[in-house]
Amino acid sequence: QVQLVESGGGFVQAGGSLRLSCAASGRTFSGLVMGWFRQAPGKEREFVASIRWSGGSIDYADSVKGRFTISRDNAKNTVALQMNSLKPEDTAVYYCAARLIIRREYNYWGQGTQVTVSS
Repeated sequence: QVQLVESGGGFVQAGGSLRLSCAASGRTFSGLVMGWFRQAPGKEREFVASIRWSGGSIDYADSVKGRFTISRDNAKNTVALQMNSLKPEDTAVYYCAARLIIRREYNYWGQGTQVTVSS
């Protein structure tokens, strides 16, 4: 089992920055892929970014490339999402998730944190 707890959401004006953090606990993480997803009102949940806990293999959605950066801190068991140049369309509930490297689906999810970007 993996427990995930997000923090760092909030309200920001367009062009601003926010940093989300995901604290992970419960098992060894070397075999995991950590991801960030988001869901805006009335829309389906969408992939934002992912990173292998063991290092390397970082992916981003096209909509956030060049603006968002995913990183991990092995010592603190946290995964962060640095979000710069935020746009109103980035407004959503952001979720931290985890899956085994050998799996395609994410089966561990946090409770989500709200990010609101005003124009």
